[in-house]
Amino acid sequence: MGTRDLAHDLGMAEMAERIERATRTDGVHATAIGNVRLARASHSNVPMPAVFEPCVCVMAQGSKRVLLGEEAYVYDTATYIVASVDLPVMGCVLEATLKRPYLGLALRIEPKEIASILLHTALPPPAAAPARGLYVARTDHGLRDAFLRLLRLLDTPDDIAALAPLAEREILYRLLKGPEGWRLRQMGAAQSHSKRIASALAWLKAHYAQPLRVADLAKGANMSASSFHAHFRAVTAMSPLQYQKHLRLQEARRLLLVEDSDAATAGHRVGYESPSQFSREYSRLFGVSPAADARRLRDAS
Repeated sequence: MGTRDLAHDLGMAEMAERIERATRTDGVHATAIGNVRLARASHSNVPMPAVFEPCVCVMAQGSKRVLLGEEAYVYDTATYIVASVDLPVMGCVLEATLKRPYLGLALRIEPKEIASILLHTALPPPAAAPARGLYVARTDHGLRDAFLRLLRLLDTPDDIAALAPLAEREILYRLLKGPEGWRLRQMGAAQSHSKRIASALAWLKAHYAQPLRVADLAKGANMSASSFHAHFRAVTAMSPLQYQKHLRLQEARRLLLVEDSDAATAGHRVGYESPSQFSREYSRLFGVSPAADARRLRDAS
């Protein structure tokens, strides 16, 4: 093992120790640093729905697979994953035990911070063509150390207000400079197609239960309907209708599990007028009927 590999392993071991000490129980945990959340899981699990907001996630221990439509992204202690826009995904912890739990950190990405960094640096402009809003890249020592400095601030709360923004800005800068940073730089380009698609995604996320009029979304993005469709699929790996469907069904799954709703109520609340259509599309996405899935999830919990 080379010196660099040993240094990386030691750094990730420290990161894992700090996350484990700060979490104690399984789940996603807020921290005193507003943009930082910590995650812990003591066992591998079935794919669970989530909506990725713009963020970067690093893995201190274990590994995870994220499904975007039919595309699979796997990341572990050697890599990180970035979502540059709001994306409905399915996440599955692959490696985790009680003695060696999955431990991860997520840093929310603020588009205005991306724009600010691009304004004050000489980073090259992004490619004009929109790119997928999710990618995995290797974690280098500079990025790892920046995350460690951010984590260490949890032990000195009085320093967070002054130093956390500096550490977060360094992380974003290193992401933008990274081999896939051109994808993230599209967030900060004022008139980029990706940024206009991101605005449409934000609207869909907030209004997923409403009827979808793609022509209105395209008009709001100042794009033709055909161009909007093409760019939307390039960023999200799905059509606007598929995107809305994923948002609806993931929220319905949450209602079934967390709020103990019945299938008809959950389907109606997320925008389905037909219970049979809801059940059919739910089964197609999750592999089982809403009622059977709810029972399975409650048993697993």
